[in-house]
Amino acid sequence: MPGTTYTQHALTLPSYPRGSHLITSDITSQLSTPLEDVKVGLLHLFLQHTSCAMSLNENWDSDVRKDMSDSLDKIVVEDKAGKGIYRHDAEGSDDMPAHIKSSLIGASVSIPITDGRLAFGTWQGIWFLEFRDGKHRRKVMATIQGERP
Repeated sequence: MPGTTYTQHALTLPSYPRGSHLITSDITSQLSTPLEDVKVGLLHLFLQHTSCAMSLNENWDSDVRKDMSDSLDKIVVEDKAGKGIYRHDAEGSDDMPAHIKSSLIGASVSIPITDGRLAFGTWQGIWFLEFRDGKHRRKVMATIQGERP
């Protein structure tokens, strides 16, 4: 039936180690409303955590993900020596840097849907950036709004 619809999906990402990970297929495989059912619309993804992030970036060369993680670690350093550079340190030396990196990168992305497909640019994919050392089960709220054919 034609018309504008809104659906939400609570998704759970697999546990990923610290680093930058391509998760496009993790996201699309969990959507209970097929993208093919949307003629024109928007997929909005919101990461429900404060120590990891989401981004749109290179989906072909995995070195880009490694370089991104290395660069963020240089920009926002950990206090592994316990010198007290952060007040918030009760959860470990990686926690406060994770919050800072999350604020720098962001917790959400929006991708246009065109004729039932995500309208990525060349080489784009959905990234998940885990900033903590321990593995965590991260939750994403996916909202699809769009016109059905």
